[in-house]
Amino acid sequence: MTGTSHLYLVMAMRNASFQAEAGVAHQAFLADLIAQGVIDTTGPFTDGTGGAYLLRADDLAAATQLAHGDPLHTTGSSTLTVHEWRVRRFAPEA
Repeated sequence: MTGTSHLYLVMAMRNASFQAEAGVAHQAFLADLIAQGVIDTTGPFTDGTGGAYLLRADDLAAATQLAHGDPLHTTGSSTLTVHEWRVRRFAPEA
């Protein structure tokens, strides 16, 4: 990344054709992005329908390009949508 990074929410919703092997490859994909410092947060939905992750990227095009390299997307196992997210964080009250 070269400029100011922004946060992008990637929502991955499982398709009927979900492949368990793609889920394993997805975990390796996320581990690589975590090692690069690109992932802020990640996790599955508790109802098993998919999950989400928060990417740091220069712009929407870069975030979309990263997300479209996800094995969940490349295998057609999940539908991925990428949204620029202006996250607001609040400090806990003392």
